[in-house]
Amino acid sequence: MSQKRRWWGTGLSILGAVLIFAAFVTRRDDSIPVRIAHVQQGQIRSLISTNGKIEPVQNFEAHAPLTTTVKSVLVKESQPVKKGQLLVTLDDADARTQAARALTQLKAALAEVNAMERGGSQEEVLSLNAQLVKARGDREAAQRSLDSLKRLQKQGSASAGEVRGAENALAQAEAQLNLIQQKQTKRYSQPEVARVEAQRREAQAAYDAAQNILAKSNVRAPFDGIVYSLPVRQGAFVTSGDLMLQLADLRKVQVRAFVDEPDVGKLSPGNAIEITWDAVPGRVWQATVNAIPSTVKLHGSRNVGETISIVDNKDMKLLPNINVGVTIATAQRDNALVVPREAVRMDDSKPYVLQVIGRQLKRKDVETSISNLTQVEITRGLTLNDTVAISSSNGKTIGDGTQVKY
Repeated sequence: MSQKRRWWGTGLSILGAVLIFAAFVTRRDDSIPVRIAHVQQGQIRSLISTNGKIEPVQNFEAHAPLTTTVKSVLVKESQPVKKGQLLVTLDDADARTQAARALTQLKAALAEVNAMERGGSQEEVLSLNAQLVKARGDREAAQRSLDSLKRLQKQGSASAGEVRGAENALAQAEAQLNLIQQKQTKRYSQPEVARVEAQRREAQAAYDAAQNILAKSNVRAPFDGIVYSLPVRQGAFVTSGDLMLQLADLRKVQVRAFVDEPDVGKLSPGNAIEITWDAVPGRVWQATVNAIPSTVKLHGSRNVGETISIVDNKDMKLLPNINVGVTIATAQRDNALVVPREAVRMDDSKPYVLQVIGRQLKRKDVETSISNLTQVEITRGLTLNDTVAISSSNGKTIGDGTQVKY
């Protein structure tokens, strides 16, 4: 009997264990833990983040007009200057010599032009005038002689030979008069006129160039501004073309932003931008896009389009040639329905979300509009406070119909 009871006891123990295991299996939770988000309402902006460079809007650069030495430097870097203020002077002795030589050549060329226009030099003009008076007198005398002989011929007192001789004399007198008249009006041929005019133009150009060099040897401020670059010192040797000074009105500057090629099509004039500079943490300068790219070019290893924006810089904190951070808002919507960017999935280029309904996920096709790095605007398919799944917390795949917990 005791052995039977032991068998019964063992059987009951096994049966209890089976029932407990079955209950455990029945009550086991197969749902997947997920991260969720709720559809919210607020502002969304589509942003392009890139870099840019600060440049003067109104800029002046002075370059050495000739090879010489710096005579004096009358300003310092970062110094404000007024329009017309003398900034730098160069040793211009050679320039003055060249200007004097050019002036002499110009005067000689102008004298030739004047002589050509008057028909020759003063002496030549006076001589031609005298010759013209004589030629006219000779012609008139020849005409009178011919007329007299013709009357005498009618009376039988002059021969036909005498009349022909008088006609020849008149013809010669007229030819001489025409020659002198042509010397007055057509003394110079077209090639001669062209040569004299070319000499005048060449002499004028040489004189203008000499005067320009003289003017640039004394550098004056063309407008009110700040000297932001001054690479020369008094007594320094400079060669033609060397940069001597840079001046700008820094109350307004422009930022040249470099936008990667895929984002260029999103740009429009008037887009709001924000500028930051690491040297002034926390400061943000506001502006709008004034000019959008007209072409794409290689910038380092990037294909970029360049936008230009004018920035108020009244405190002149932004300096020329510094590198800045630029954020461009290409679109903005207020009171938009938004979800995290991770919540929107794509299937055959169609966006959808996994909406949480109870403890189950349901695929919901949606329409989207503006997006940025963190959010997407939902224009159709969801309502405010709807719940969507972002991802599983344990790395498992989730999809339509998945049982979840959160």
